[in-house]
Amino acid sequence: MAGPGFAVIDFETTGLFPAHHDRVIELAVVHVSDRGLIEGRWETLVNPGRDLGRQDIHGIRAADVLDAPSFAEIAPRLIELLRGRVLVAHNASFDIRFLLAELSRAGHGAPAEIVSLCTMQLARDFLPGAGRSLADCCAALDIDLDGAHRASVDALATARLLAAYIEAADAPEFWFAHLAAAAAAAWPAGAVSSTAWCARTVSSHPMTADSFLERITTRLPDVAGPAEYVDYLALLDRCLLDRALSVHEAQSLVRLAGELGLNRATCEALHRQYFAALTALAWSDGILTGAELADLVSVGMLLAIPTETIAAALDETRQQTPAPGVAVPAGADFVLVAGDLVVLTGEMSRTRSELERELRELGLVPWRAVTKKVKLLVAADADSLSGKARKARDYGIPIVDEATLARLAGARFAGA
Repeated sequence: MAGPGFAVIDFETTGLFPAHHDRVIELAVVHVSDRGLIEGRWETLVNPGRDLGRQDIHGIRAADVLDAPSFAEIAPRLIELLRGRVLVAHNASFDIRFLLAELSRAGHGAPAEIVSLCTMQLARDFLPGAGRSLADCCAALDIDLDGAHRASVDALATARLLAAYIEAADAPEFWFAHLAAAAAAAWPAGAVSSTAWCARTVSSHPMTADSFLERITTRLPDVAGPAEYVDYLALLDRCLLDRALSVHEAQSLVRLAGELGLNRATCEALHRQYFAALTALAWSDGILTGAELADLVSVGMLLAIPTETIAAALDETRQQTPAPGVAVPAGADFVLVAGDLVVLTGEMSRTRSELERELRELGLVPWRAVTKKVKLLVAADADSLSGKARKARDYGIPIVDEATLARLAGARFAGA
């Protein structure tokens, strides 16, 4: 990959401070020739092994990075993409700080002085008065920036910005001096890596019931009995506490079905039974409210219940009851009571102090560490990769989002 030219880089990160444990979660590299022509593009998500920070900014979910390589795994190829080239970024000091921190963490060295250029700093000469942000600079030159805060989008826009600067420059000596210095920079020799890079997609892990049901074996015979059915339904109930099905939860259901000897047909029957119990509960007072209607539809879709069955459940003349001898929780067994320990993880819409104050007002106890005594973990992302989330899964502690916390808290007040 070495050659005279530029390597435009962009990192999406969990936060702003690599020295404070923030990590790279996506990167992109665009090669630009010494004359400003785009020669190649590469991108990958990166599994940081921790929560993803402000997901509302970068739009990356924990589910997206579950199968992504770590920075250590992609570092050798990244070094080869950078070798012999001038590093370019918009706000280059930010990206280079993260690059050096991640390389050091992965046990890789870097040149004593990285030859770099910053398109934000260069804008003062080439785009005076245009503003410093990448969006401002691109707007001044009519460069497309649709989908900002995706590494590949920002890197390509920065590459085009660099090309515009090169074309507008009166003297090429400035660029040639940097290119010569970069060619002489000594990047350490690295081992060849066979790890595949993993570009972001619209949805790396679609949250559909079919996708996890299809992973449950169809083997025969099914030797499970009522006790195994109850175990599966109890986990299903916990997974649906927030009326969503995270990737981790779907994987847990598939794994448990295999451990219990449940085949796919039996799981589908248990799903129908669970839905029937939920329907009976919704109709128990003779009224189906809008919230109950939405609840039935969302659960039915998550469990791949046929649409005609869901529609029939909305008709109060239809009586649905669970099969005899099998208890179906239908969500009624999980309640928060005074003194319960609740742990928070990730960056949510409200500050940590606001959420903790609300928990105390409810008589609940905000707790900082996940132990077996904790009742609930509230996460910005149900598939969070934080240490707290990993420990909660180990202990079987439910993980819910902020909205579900509000619903459970409301139920606690209603039941008080």
